[in-house]
Amino acid sequence: MREVAQEAGISLGQLQHYFASREAMLSFAMDFASEQTTLRVGRRVQELGDRPHPRDVFRVMLTEMLPLHADARATSRMSAAYVLEALHDENIHARARGGMVQGRALVEQLVRQAITDGYIHPDRDPVTETNLLLALTGFAALIELDAIEPRDVLTAIDQYLDRLFAGGNRSA
Repeated sequence: MREVAQEAGISLGQLQHYFASREAMLSFAMDFASEQTTLRVGRRVQELGDRPHPRDVFRVMLTEMLPLHADARATSRMSAAYVLEALHDENIHARARGGMVQGRALVEQLVRQAITDGYIHPDRDPVTETNLLLALTGFAALIELDAIEPRDVLTAIDQYLDRLFAGGNRSA
């Protein structure tokens, strides 16, 4: 907390006025980052117009979860730090896990709806497809460490989404 106070140009006492503990500060930062990501996704989905194709919605979600621009990069780095902290702190672990379970459930719900609506072939397993969609967010570390070019990540996302939506009875 001393480092954060120093970086912010305030005293430790001032910082402790707002955050009683390191856990409280980290939780606030992750809540804020999550809210910002949700707002970015919401704005971008809104730009897709009324009734956007689910493929486009998934692409927006995935690209906003990856460090492809400054805001998403900041969120990605906070998330990585939060996950590392969660490995050593039971309270943060429970909170981080809860958020991930909730986010995963939302994605699975969207996959199931796309299957029901005929965008994705009904023989696709929604659990597996959800896991594969979320696995694409694993590109974050590769992007951050310059092990892969962002354009190659976008190509992989687009190819996966093309395969996922191939065979549905509703076109893009």
